[in-house]
Amino acid sequence: MRRIASHKALLPTGTVDRPLVTLDGDRIVSIGSYRAEDLDRMEGVEFHAGMLIPPMVDAHCHLELSYLRGAIAPGGGFAAFAAGMARERGRFTEEQRLEAIRRADIELWEGGVGAVGDIANGATSFAVKASSRIRYRTFAEIFGLRTASTSQAEALLGYPDTTPTPHSTYSLQDDVFRSICNDGRRSPLSIHFMETPAEAELYRGCGALHDWYATQGFTCDFLHYGSPAERIAASVPRDRSVLLVHCCCVRQRDIDIIMEHFTAPVYWVLCPRSNRYISGLAPDVDLLRRNGLTICVGTDSLASNRSLSMLEELKALGDVPADEALVWATRNGAAALDMDGITGTIEQGRRCGLSVVSGIDYATMRFTDASAIRRLA
Repeated sequence: MRRIASHKALLPTGTVDRPLVTLDGDRIVSIGSYRAEDLDRMEGVEFHAGMLIPPMVDAHCHLELSYLRGAIAPGGGFAAFAAGMARERGRFTEEQRLEAIRRADIELWEGGVGAVGDIANGATSFAVKASSRIRYRTFAEIFGLRTASTSQAEALLGYPDTTPTPHSTYSLQDDVFRSICNDGRRSPLSIHFMETPAEAELYRGCGALHDWYATQGFTCDFLHYGSPAERIAASVPRDRSVLLVHCCCVRQRDIDIIMEHFTAPVYWVLCPRSNRYISGLAPDVDLLRRNGLTICVGTDSLASNRSLSMLEELKALGDVPADEALVWATRNGAAALDMDGITGTIEQGRRCGLSVVSGIDYATMRFTDASAIRRLA
């Protein structure tokens, strides 16, 4: 048994002072508190300065792209990034890809991550995920304007906790997009959404995506919906949960369309460092907060990020209270992946482990440059 004390803890009821948590391995045996004047006399208690938190949940990651770390130059924009992906993919062996995935899984674990919403286009990452200490929910992603069925993902659906999802509202024709969204499953969908202005511009017959599709001879049979948000509202059953990922160019009208349609939870997943790396764009976090939306956080991938640190993602969100941002990265992420019954909160009886975040300015409840995370169990 270990008894762990800290300055604060993030509990389901909110942030509490002077927590005392008893652990048996990674299982939380009890949650109590201590009196400051008694701490020095308490035997067998470990004190860790900072705020105790449950495992973080990386709600959006492409683990299989870990081999592309540093391979694509930052700042070139969405089109340059896509071209870089196409150019660099064939330059790595299967062994290099597997080793990069293995190292990335360790990096996530050591960074306090306990669960991941992972995107897969192939089977490369599943061997590592099968032996990982992290819980993975895999979204088998389907894309391509010439894709006429879900067959590209069917080989992946035999892996545990794996379900199909459309890549985005601009990369699939109407029949296959609607087929995935209406396949009768109750599992959530994970859809790249409004990452670039070109997504909405496509529906207006202009912009970079529209022009590139024209040069490739692609036609789109879904532009009659009018916008990415309207396509989702018209295609996804209102009682099916969805993760909308990136949201850099989301406006109030998009929010209204989405939230008026869905009765199931909608999760707005932000990956700010990836957006900064690719295009310099940033989601309007204040807009999402003003609307009371359920926000989650992801790292995207090492193809578009310098690390898989969830804490660094939270720092990149701007002037958001640390305790609020930590809820986005723990409880909200767990709910988005249907894992809130087993992780995402510090609760008695859970086998979820524990981390501590130090370097928080408690007077303002903000992260600082010195903020760091350390896994305790």
